[in-house]
Amino acid sequence: MLFAFLLFHSGFSQEEEESTEKEQPQQSKEVDSIAQTVEGEGVTFEEVTKQRNINPLAPSKAAFYSAVLPGLGQIYNKRYWKAPIVWGAIGTGIYVYSYNNTQYRSARSAFKRRLAGFEDDEFWDLNGDGSGPDVSTEALQEAQENTQRDRDLALVITIALYALNIIDANVDSHLKQYNVSDDLAVDFNPYLDINPFTNKPNYGMAMVIKF
Repeated sequence: MLFAFLLFHSGFSQEEEESTEKEQPQQSKEVDSIAQTVEGEGVTFEEVTKQRNINPLAPSKAAFYSAVLPGLGQIYNKRYWKAPIVWGAIGTGIYVYSYNNTQYRSARSAFKRRLAGFEDDEFWDLNGDGSGPDVSTEALQEAQENTQRDRDLALVITIALYALNIIDANVDSHLKQYNVSDDLAVDFNPYLDINPFTNKPNYGMAMVIKF
């Protein structure tokens, strides 16, 4: 009984070793085949690894971060130099909007008091000589219209910059994951061809794209 058990165990171990030896050559053949294919196409293993590390959610994350806080998506993409530009552009737009909105409210308030018959607005006696008005009612109306126009324009530009900040973060994250080859080139080559029927030369320009 013991002899039969040892004989069975020995046979089973031998079968395992044979199956393992068979699998190893197959795996090495597969690796060699992949290596030959990659080398034949002129692609390195580092580039293949880079392609496998593509994160499809990265563009969405970058766009979301820029929507929550402008410039944060650029920091997420490691484009740190873009963040101050975003902050400066949007901050300037907000400042111009706020300034024109303040001026608009002041001119509108004074204009409404003038129409109501009051003579105590901030533009009535600017030089302090006790006589006025130093700024006419027509000038207040014009100032009101100009500051309102500038305020609305600043608002539109600021919203556009905010949207551009989100688009930039999303597109930049997409482009970072593209494997752009150094061999990619576009060239224009002139050519000369002889027409076999008329025996006249044909001149032209060819665009050559190299991948």
